This record gives sequence, C-alpha cells and structure tokens, in this order.
Amino acid sequence: MLIPEITVILQMLLTDVQTILGYHFIGRYMYGSVASSDFKPRRSDIDFLVVTASELPVELLSELTAMHACLNASGLPWADKLEGSYIPQAALRRYDSTQVHHPALRVDGSFAIDGHGHDWVIQRQILRHQGIILAGPPLQDLIDPIQPEDLRRAARATLNEWWAPMLYEPTRLRSREYQAYAAITMCRILYTLRYGAIATKSHAAQWAQTELGAPRAGLIEQALAWPDEPQPDRLDETLSLIHFTISSSRS
Repeated sequence: MLIPEITVILQMLLTDVQTILGYHFIGRYMYGSVASSDFKPRRSDIDFLVVTASELPVELLSELTAMHACLNASGLPWADKLEGSYIPQAALRRYDSTQVHHPALRVDGSFAIDGHGHDWVIQRQILRHQGIILAGPPLQDLIDPIQPEDLRRAARATLNEWWAPMLYEPTRLRSREYQAYAAITMCRILYTLRYGAIATKSHAAQWAQTELGAPRAGLIEQALAWPDEPQPDRLDETLSLIHFTISSSRS
C-alpha cells in the first residue's frame, strides 16, 4: 500500500512519463522500502521502475532528462527522493550482464544511461514479489522466477563489484550517512547468503544483531538510528563488517 503523503508526486511522475513515452510505455511500478512497508521518511528513497516496449529513442531521453530536472527543482515534497530506471520489457525478464545499460534517475537528481549491476537480480526478485503496480501488467508476467542460488550469486557479485574496492579506497565511506547505509546493506547481504532470500532493512538488521552479537550489534543499532540520532564516525568498524561479509561469501 502506498503512503498517502507521496501519492501526489507519484501521480505527477506517472502522468508525465506516460505523456512523454506514449506507445513506448508498458508499465510503472514501485519497489524498495515503499513496497515492503519499511519506508522511513527521513532515510528512504522512493524507488520506481518504468518498463518500456523497447530501447528509447534519443529524443525521448532528452524529454525525460528535462522532465526529471524540472520535477527535481520543483520543491515539491519527495521530489528529491525519487530514484528509478527505465528498462525495456525484453531486458527486464532476466538479468543479462551484456544488457545492463538503461536510462536511470539517480538519487542526486541526474538522469542518464547508467549501468545496472548484479544487484538487479535482487531488485527483480523484490519487484516480482513486492512491487506495487501503478500502471501496467503484473510483474510476474514480466520477470522470470528467480532461484535462491541466483540471489546468492548476485549477492557475491555485488560484494565484488561495489563493496570490495572500498576496502582499499574508502573515500565514500568517510560519510557517516554512507557508513549507516553500508552496515545495513551488509546485514541484508548476509541474510541473502544464508537463506537465499530477501529481507527488509529492518528485518535483516535485527537478524544480524542476534547472529553477529557484540560489538557489531552496536554498529548496526547505530545505523538503524540514522538520521534521527547523531552518527559517530565508525569507519574502521564499518570496514571490518564489509570485510567479514566478503569473507563469509567466499566460505
């Protein structure tokens, strides 16, 4: 169920997208914390997916770029929380590492062709089972079933693609906000590695606190409290948790 406070911006975006795409439009869906009832207004992004009939022509990409820039600058509530991808129907069905470059709205408001990593195996699972339909056919008709071992492989690949390099170049992790994000993400990856399933941020964090115990439980508790409570710098502990998660994925 959608949160009433964000329906205005979602409806505006849906109308604009349908107007620009015309017959290229197949469907629009919400996923992530909005769909899993784990949405935290001060912490969560608003994740959306637009499914298109085929790759979009350049002129439509220009129109979408202008539309998203206008919406992001509008000052409307939640406009700066939107993050989403435009993926052709054929490319959505299953993850193919040779077909991963699609138009995307990043959380910083920029819109461009972007690479979609192996985490999109996991995003497809979330969409297929929890996605909210704003317009279009059921997602079960658009995305093939995903097996537990596929999710584990995707979790391992995401660790190698995105997180392992940060052990050697942790610039991004010097942000305390990103430390909180990293800690919760490691909880979710550890849960997927163990069970071959997806858990919400809250559920995975609570599970990991029990599973890992002190002192990592304290780091996770602090991450859950962001942004409502101050975040002391815990870079070394965050790096240690990332290293632990990577090691666990290889055992």
